[in-house]
Amino acid sequence: MEELVIRDADVVDGTGDPSYRADVVVDGGRIVSVVKEAAAAGCQRPKARRELDAEGLVLSPGFIDMHAHSDLALLRDPDHSAKAAQGVTLEVIGQDGLSYAPVDDRTLDEVRRAVTGWNGPGDDIDFDWRSVGEYLDRLDRGIAVNAAYLVPQGTVRALVVGWEDREATPRELERMRQLVAEGLEQGAVGLSSGLTYTPGMYAGTAELTALCRVVAEHGGYYCPHHRSYGAGALEAYEEMVAVAREAGCPLHLAHATLNFGVNKGRAPELLSLLDEALAGGADISLDTYPYTPGCTTLVALLPGWAGEGGPEAVLARLADEETAERIRHDLETVGADGCHGVPVDWDTVEISGVTDPALGDFVGRTVQESALLRGEAPWATARRLLVEDRLGPTILQHVGHEENVAAVMRHPVHTGGSDGILQGSKPHPRAYGTFPRYLGHYVRELGVLSLEECIAHLTGRPAARLRLPDRGVVREGHRADLVLFDPATVAAGATFERPRTLPTGIPHVLVDGRFVIEDGRRTDVLAGRAVRRSPV
Repeated sequence: MEELVIRDADVVDGTGDPSYRADVVVDGGRIVSVVKEAAAAGCQRPKARRELDAEGLVLSPGFIDMHAHSDLALLRDPDHSAKAAQGVTLEVIGQDGLSYAPVDDRTLDEVRRAVTGWNGPGDDIDFDWRSVGEYLDRLDRGIAVNAAYLVPQGTVRALVVGWEDREATPRELERMRQLVAEGLEQGAVGLSSGLTYTPGMYAGTAELTALCRVVAEHGGYYCPHHRSYGAGALEAYEEMVAVAREAGCPLHLAHATLNFGVNKGRAPELLSLLDEALAGGADISLDTYPYTPGCTTLVALLPGWAGEGGPEAVLARLADEETAERIRHDLETVGADGCHGVPVDWDTVEISGVTDPALGDFVGRTVQESALLRGEAPWATARRLLVEDRLGPTILQHVGHEENVAAVMRHPVHTGGSDGILQGSKPHPRAYGTFPRYLGHYVRELGVLSLEECIAHLTGRPAARLRLPDRGVVREGHRADLVLFDPATVAAGATFERPRTLPTGIPHVLVDGRFVIEDGRRTDVLAGRAVRRSPV
């Protein structure tokens, strides 16, 4: 007898098709049968050792977070309710060109310091891997939800070229191509870049194209955080489309929107650019989170030249008065490339986390507010935080526009990604609220998307981008990664004031047919594993 039958669920199957009522039978980690309109048909209903009454609940595929920063959180936090409670059953990590494989001892130390604000310093982690395959094997020991990995281009460049702002030599480029190929052969699903972060930003278009050719050969996709979301944003998008076309590589645009005052209301221009490329045969998708503020590290705002040489070189420049003044001038007057070419407005930069508890009073205030309280210039406050917290502060950047967010999420190639940074005492609520916010706010309250459309954006479409033929759709033979939610009450509990609050209206979540959320509570199940790229 099968393990579980979910009775009388309203199935939204991830294809975008209309919902239907069904009994869904799960056994051995897979969906073994979907009996439509079982009660009304009067047929012999399926039986199992356990029955779950889903009256009034929607059953959908588990949500796929196309842009996650849980690279260390999956290892340090077996509970991982931040994602599991949202109905997320698969996260794509290795984002924005910076993660922890492939590395050697030097690069690992540098990357750990560079992204402390994203993932913490990692002092609680046994970094017993160096290659992509070894990291994926570490995930296979058991994690809360599944995870797929992108080879991080910035980490690869740090390993081969270092943190220098220069072109790679032909020999270095060939070595980077080899590392990308090895990562894909070991199971990565594609390549990520962070082109406003050092050292990835030092790569030119030709270098990126050469790496993307390797990605295309291995059946992966390219996922760039491109060079600007502010001034020059459309040109930055155009560069990524050109790279993908030249390389013959599928393109997935990370957190694809337009921010800062210069881009208010300009989403239609971006969508027109994408529609033209799609009509020309380009393979493009994108992800967004359903909020207007962004989140990154404070050090990421600095000009690219200030990051050359790695984290210790940044701290040395900040300690030098003359060089620090140059940084301030680029930030406040010119518009640093790290701040997307827009002069920084310190009143929009809110400190969301620090690694040193002694600096906790800065959290929850903008740099401008803290500067006023201290009676100093905003740059003096920002510089103090960077130096005293060893580049650790994370920030919320309040520079987005609601009309752009809503317009992009309507596009047919859109998928959902939280970009969730779980560090800091006041993280962005998207880490805990992205998926229920789509369903509660943008579907039920605003009607920006129908329920069937939204579920397709969060399940079937990302599974297709990841080339996972047995996930993302409620269908016989598919993996039983499933979520049951109440469409009338599902909502994000997380707010900017209380960002770690769990959602409501999601009573059950299954990973590989096992309950990780049951009756609204986290179980002790660790059914997640590394999801490796399907062979070409």
